[in-house]
Amino acid sequence: METSAAIGPPVRSTYRHGDLRRALLEAGVELARQGGPDAVVLREATRRAGVVPNAAYRHFASRRELLQAVRSAALAALAVAMESELASLHPGVHPADFARASLRAVGTAYLRFAQQETGLFRAGFAIPYDSPDELDPDKAGPGGRNPFELLGDALDRLVEAGALLPERRPGAEYLAWSAVHGLAMLVIDGPLHRLPAAQVDDIGQHLLDMVEKGL
Repeated sequence: METSAAIGPPVRSTYRHGDLRRALLEAGVELARQGGPDAVVLREATRRAGVVPNAAYRHFASRRELLQAVRSAALAALAVAMESELASLHPGVHPADFARASLRAVGTAYLRFAQQETGLFRAGFAIPYDSPDELDPDKAGPGGRNPFELLGDALDRLVEAGALLPERRPGAEYLAWSAVHGLAMLVIDGPLHRLPAAQVDDIGQHLLDMVEKGL
């Protein structure tokens, strides 16, 4: 049941065009960051935005619509984390080494984001997708690429560098994604959640080795 606190920000009766939707989304993202997708409640988002609940329905007709928008924001944040990790690489190395480092950077950022932004990570996968194509540009980072596309780019670099046979490229992103996402879930919600951070990092790097060699 949706509830609101007795004490909250003063209720605003007006917002500039677009401001209210942004304020509601920012509130929803913060709720997800603090408590995962279950914490994304439309009434609480309106309270935090300082408006009456009915004002939200012009922008989000239901909790699900708000959660979908939060999901997009979470995946955009994940893409930013991946792009940041990729930006730290040195492109002057041998193409094959750079391609391998790119794949590792994408996976490392994914695992780190799951551990550091656990609530947002959970929110990013709280509602089923019809297909990976549903990861539209709204879920992308500054480079215009969403997480699934960034993984695909890294795999394409492996092919271009001769480090992955072209006939093994189709569908490789599903295999890599499944392996890394599975470890992320075991770490944040499964039996590996009590492992020391250093051990989790070591397991993650070994997993990425396995993914690359398995492809």
